[in-house]
Amino acid sequence: MRCVIARFPFDLIKTEVEQSMSGITPEPVTGVSVTIGRRVYPVMQVGEVITRLNRRDFTTGEMRRALIRLGFTCHEARPVMPAPDARADGDALGW
Repeated sequence: MRCVIARFPFDLIKTEVEQSMSGITPEPVTGVSVTIGRRVYPVMQVGEVITRLNRRDFTTGEMRRALIRLGFTCHEARPVMPAPDARADGDALGW
């Protein structure tokens, strides 16, 4: 499937993307992610591997659209829950 990423046309095939990512260790997910095989990768990491471009050259939206068109499942970022505060009971505040 022809996809335009960072104003460059790429002919991407789902099996080739899976093969390209097979030996890559996933980075910690902080934003939009994609499931490839049994692993979850950040969309920007996948974009860097399959396009061989710098991550600053394309957007998350471009890569997300291309990966969805290829048939991959993309996930929105999960909200980060703050750590529980040990002083929440009021003892540390002198009450």
